[in-house]
Amino acid sequence: MIRRSDALDAGLAVLALVLSVGVLASDGLGTPDAGVRHLDGPGVLLAAATALPLAVRRRAPMAVCLMTFAASGLLYRFGYPFDLPLGPGIAIYTLGSAYGGDPRPWRRRLALQVALAFAPLLGFAYLLRGEDVGAILVPELLGLALVAATLYLAGDRARMRRERMAELEEQARRAGREAERERRLAVAEERTRIARELHDSAGHAINVILVQAGAARLLHGRDPDGSRQAISAIEDVARGTIGEIDRLVRALRDDGPVPPAPADPTALAELVERHRAGGLAIAAEIPPPGRALPHGVAWAAYRILQEALTNAARHGRGTADVAVRFAADAVDITVTNPTAAAASTGGGHGIVGMRERATLLGGTLDAAAERGIFRLHAHLPHGQPA
Repeated sequence: MIRRSDALDAGLAVLALVLSVGVLASDGLGTPDAGVRHLDGPGVLLAAATALPLAVRRRAPMAVCLMTFAASGLLYRFGYPFDLPLGPGIAIYTLGSAYGGDPRPWRRRLALQVALAFAPLLGFAYLLRGEDVGAILVPELLGLALVAATLYLAGDRARMRRERMAELEEQARRAGREAERERRLAVAEERTRIARELHDSAGHAINVILVQAGAARLLHGRDPDGSRQAISAIEDVARGTIGEIDRLVRALRDDGPVPPAPADPTALAELVERHRAGGLAIAAEIPPPGRALPHGVAWAAYRILQEALTNAARHGRGTADVAVRFAADAVDITVTNPTAAAASTGGGHGIVGMRERATLLGGTLDAAAERGIFRLHAHLPHGQPA
């Protein structure tokens, strides 16, 4: 399959041949010189030798340059009016493009010397033809050397632009790969968070069900109504937990965003009511915040309060006090409850998880039992002015 660059080079070679033959057929540019040699068969062949090698200029730039130089020298030597050396000019440009950035210094120097050799070659051809080289040295040969140097530098600049464009394209590709990697990391982190929420939700539900099942067993004989109420609480907790597990598992399966958890003040109040229905006597103070909370803060507040009430139901004596305060830039949650004689002092995984949630938001969580009272205080800053 022919590459696009090869087709362009072949077209350029044909164009250079047509123009070169046209100049030779017109006896040069401007007023014809009476002593020039008119175009003939050998002239056409030499003109072809200055142009057609350009078709492979990218594959063998040095060989192409030397071939066009040799054919041009012969045209000048035999008196052809080769006033428009397109082939050598394009070859010099290609030489600069190919070797201007070569990491080997000797190859760069050699390429530049070859490019600048076209003017001395022309002078030598004039000399073999019997021309007065001294008379044309300054106005023509030095000008030709300047043009050759300019073409070489232009080729080198074109190479630098190509390399810069290739570097920018590679940077764009790297940026795209990095963005994709960041997206995958974000998805993985989100799925980890979802898995944690699934664990927390199931853990809280099992703890509440455990407490209520124990209450139902103890009350079954002497208080049937209380037993039925505990069983009803188990049903409600199980039903709500199944709904939340379905929501989280659907998010894991679909790899999509998780619907926001019900973490506004109404949800906090509903959370308190559910624990009340489960048999925990709660005195709660949850004022309206006056504005929506950031999702991360609201979600952490919901989970911390849920964990604290679960611990109060499991390790306490059936009562708890809840106070939630919404400041301009933070949320404070305080839960206190009397502890049973054998209750834990708050060093379990639940406290660790709550403290981690608070720390991730730049907040704090303190939990300690003293004189039979367990107190938990969470400070969750969000930095949003009221």
